[in-house]
Amino acid sequence: MAKVFLDYDQQALDAAYDQAVYAPNRDQILARLAHTSELVRRRLGPPQRFAYGELPIEGLDVYRTTKPQAPICVFVHGGAWRAGLARDYAFPAETLVRAGAHFVALDFNNVLETNGDLMPMAEQVRRGIAWVHANAGKLGGDPARLYVCGTSSGAHLSAVAATTDAPVKGYTLCSGMYDLRGPRLSKRSSYVKFTDEIEEALSPQRHVAAIRAPIVLLYGSLETPEFQRQSRDFADALTRAGKAAEIIRAEGYNHFEIAETLGNPYGPLGRALLAQMKLGSDPG
Repeated sequence: MAKVFLDYDQQALDAAYDQAVYAPNRDQILARLAHTSELVRRRLGPPQRFAYGELPIEGLDVYRTTKPQAPICVFVHGGAWRAGLARDYAFPAETLVRAGAHFVALDFNNVLETNGDLMPMAEQVRRGIAWVHANAGKLGGDPARLYVCGTSSGAHLSAVAATTDAPVKGYTLCSGMYDLRGPRLSKRSSYVKFTDEIEEALSPQRHVAAIRAPIVLLYGSLETPEFQRQSRDFADALTRAGKAAEIIRAEGYNHFEIAETLGNPYGPLGRALLAQMKLGSDPG
């Protein structure tokens, strides 16, 4: 078959953007994350729910720590741009709350609801982050210590926010896509309406000059080859532009296994986020 992108033929490129090909335990882990999220709500209590916009989906769940003027972590979930809800991503809340930070999980439309358009999703994430910053005092948080963490397509949307004027102190991004050329040429174009304008505007790797905050990038050694390359190339672009960037390759983790470690202060993702936020696993 003819090469369609880098050294990939169409079948190989499609597989490189299909997590199920490289992570056969995907459904098991996603079900476990949803169950763990429910257990966390039982232990911490239900989150406070706030609206950051007018649409019903434009809300966020806040799990508060008891520490005054605490730092805030805004989490942007993944799901291939087409799945996921904040309630199923409460699983890291206990780790953050115990460490002395507020944990905020964003809800936003998926691409099936926006008729294939990623732009409204990127705008919702940007507005959600801005709302948290503007209302940090109401949440008992410190607006000067606002951090963003995203996984998979949520890491992509978070990186897009990093190219705007988002008032964020640091980003911890795991297993994301940072240039949309590869996804556009893959079978993801069957449900995402890519255009030249969208590819350019929403490829944060092409806008590193606009990035101000430090970025920590993570990926697992068992990720698809494209998801590994995306993180490495974005880290290289940031470093060449003189930006504060760190990359972590987590040995032995696939796409979903590394995301799950956000709930573990000693796992690669949980440890990286707490380190960026300058928090220990337990403030005592």
